[in-house]
Amino acid sequence: MKSQDCILFSGGVNGAEAEFGRQAEAAGVEEVNFTFDGHKIARKRGVRFLTSEELIKGDVSLSYVSKLMNRTYSTGPLFRKVLQSIWHQINQAEEVFVVGKILDDNTVKGGTGWGAEFAKICNKPLHVFDQEKNAWFTWKSDRWKEQKSVKIRKKHFSGTGTRFLNDNGKKAIHDLFANSFK
Repeated sequence: MKSQDCILFSGGVNGAEAEFGRQAEAAGVEEVNFTFDGHKIARKRGVRFLTSEELIKGDVSLSYVSKLMNRTYSTGPLFRKVLQSIWHQINQAEEVFVVGKILDDNTVKGGTGWGAEFAKICNKPLHVFDQEKNAWFTWKSDRWKEQKSVKIRKKHFSGTGTRFLNDNGKKAIHDLFANSFK
């Protein structure tokens, strides 16, 4: 697969998403960063502002997400729009890469966790780099399976994750692109 045939779908915010964008740009991968008015993002390449109508397409019950994720989320309009924009990232992707932390209940920490859960619901290939464990994990059937390394195998993929990217996470994203587009 050639990098110039691929598209990264992300959100372009500081941390993992900005690093996915930097690596995509360096590899020659097209980049689409979904955002909305009033949302602060770090990436300027491939910015796609979602309209109110488009955001509503990604709307989800916050009580459902809270129950699914075993935690309570903010009911504020900004958080709702963030979840709606994450829906667009995952919906457009054929494969999903997340950098963060896998919790004991098999969900991923933070708002990013909704993207991972939505990928599971849609039965999309899902890979999470757990920064604390310094390892990649792939969701197989109903559990996480540790991987030595992962590759981008689909032309349309999502890259998302924590705003608190550490050196392990940054290296994992770099290596993902290096291993995928030689």
